[in-house]
Amino acid sequence: MAFDGIVVSALVKELKEHLEGGRINKIAQPEKDELLFTVKQAAQERLLICAGASLPLVYLTQENKLSPLTAPNFCMLLRKHIGGGRIISVTQPGLERIIRFEISHLNDLGDLCRKFLIVELMGKHSNVIFCDDTDKIIDSMKHISNQVSSVREVLPGRQYFIPDTMQKKDPLAISEQEFNQVLKDSPLPLSKALYSSFTGISPVIAKELCYRAFEAQPQHLDLEENQPANEVSQEALSLLYTQLSFLMQEVKAGQFSPVIIHRKREPVEFSAVFLHQYGDLTVDSHDSISEVLQEYYAEKSVYTRIRQKSFDLRRIVQTALERNRKKYDLQLRQMKDTEKRDKYKVYGELIHTYGHGVEEGSESFSALNYYTNETIRIPLESRLTPMENAKKYFERYNKMKRTYEALSELTKTVHDEITHLESIAAALDIALSEEDLVQIKAELTAYGYIKSKGHGKKEKIKSKPFHYISTDGFHMYVGKNNFQNDELTFSFANGEDWWFHAKGIPGSHVIVKTAGKELPDGVFEEAGRLAAYYSKGRGSDKVEIDYVLRKEIKKPKASPPGFVVYYTNYSMTIDSDVTGIEQVEGV
Repeated sequence: MAFDGIVVSALVKELKEHLEGGRINKIAQPEKDELLFTVKQAAQERLLICAGASLPLVYLTQENKLSPLTAPNFCMLLRKHIGGGRIISVTQPGLERIIRFEISHLNDLGDLCRKFLIVELMGKHSNVIFCDDTDKIIDSMKHISNQVSSVREVLPGRQYFIPDTMQKKDPLAISEQEFNQVLKDSPLPLSKALYSSFTGISPVIAKELCYRAFEAQPQHLDLEENQPANEVSQEALSLLYTQLSFLMQEVKAGQFSPVIIHRKREPVEFSAVFLHQYGDLTVDSHDSISEVLQEYYAEKSVYTRIRQKSFDLRRIVQTALERNRKKYDLQLRQMKDTEKRDKYKVYGELIHTYGHGVEEGSESFSALNYYTNETIRIPLESRLTPMENAKKYFERYNKMKRTYEALSELTKTVHDEITHLESIAAALDIALSEEDLVQIKAELTAYGYIKSKGHGKKEKIKSKPFHYISTDGFHMYVGKNNFQNDELTFSFANGEDWWFHAKGIPGSHVIVKTAGKELPDGVFEEAGRLAAYYSKGRGSDKVEIDYVLRKEIKKPKASPPGFVVYYTNYSMTIDSDVTGIEQVEGV
């Protein structure tokens, strides 16, 4: 997540277009670290400013937020001074993560005055600072005393300035000679040296510059992002500076290409410029950086929230999986030890057949193995008679045989339990809401992984299977968990519908409703991709999919939910890319 100087530059360009010349109609402070401005220009615009330590943000939005009945003091101060004021300019100093709003307003005497609202988007140091026309601080969202920061106080009456704590260089104005010298003096890995030495460059942009420079001249194999900067060749540095110059020219010209990078449907990164380094992922382009910020963080919060909500369930499943895998490995080792049981049986039989000629006190004897027509040497205990040796070998054989038979049943039980737990883990991976977790928790409770709380109130099931429509208009449904898989396959689908599942790995059941029609080839491919995507094979280019008419699917007696058997099927190998398949709400 790179809210860097380049993103701020793109944002400033957008704010200039939408807000400059507009009049501030409303000022609200919905949260202690948030401001919401309503600005009237040609159209009404809303500007959200968040100075939260964990998620500092600025973007244009159409959404309104409820405000507290009593406005906080900082909000009241802003209303007094700049309520009804006009936004004269929106600027960014260099490539700093700072936005300056210059606002004109009338004071109590009717004189035209100017004030500055300065938004600093600097992680835990983020703040909103209100200054007069001489940059003297009138007030700020967060007060920073010298006990908190020895670098700069942010208090009413103090002079505002941008602290230069990192002594970073301005990439908008740096020469190639100075650029080379900065990197030659740095022992840090190349990408880290870039974002540590230059203002407004984030780690993702630093990696992008390295990637672009390498792609421009791939023969320069010494140009790697993790290579120490002071070991990079002069020619490679020149390539890197060229790419930086191209990027800075785009920034100066306001030529931005806002994008969100998705790994399938999960957002992994955003940027104000196109990112070539993510060629294997989906790059979604947008017209507005505000739109990118709003969409990215909304999508990211869904994944973050559900991961937090499902943490306890994941821990329970993972603990049970680790325990059963250890048990299974031990049982397999014990099974391997029983593989020589037949050898002991043969030893006993051969002693019975040829033992009459063995002298007492012998430690071994050789005999023809009539099963293989080979002569073998059979060890003996000299203190025992041949018949006693035979008896001992038969006892070993019978003990190992009983162990093998018991372990065969136990390993099957443990293997089935591992498969069941892996299917639950796969269901947790595709859960998108708290409602999706209800049935997973119920399944874990039903199978004893979570202790039942007795006759408490049963949670209402609101989660529904995923619903897609194929290019040819056929409805396709995907179970989110084992209970939904069972319901889709054995209650929802009829015998002439088609059933799809990833072969040999945990995944969802996919049902295609045929409505009595023959499916085009494209529907089989799209349903196969859905089965691949909603399985442990997600992200693979080749996933083997089994598909069959629903009437061929059977459920074994007493098997866990989601478990089925079939004895005839078709197969395909397909990728797990579901881009372009239309998803709709509800069943």
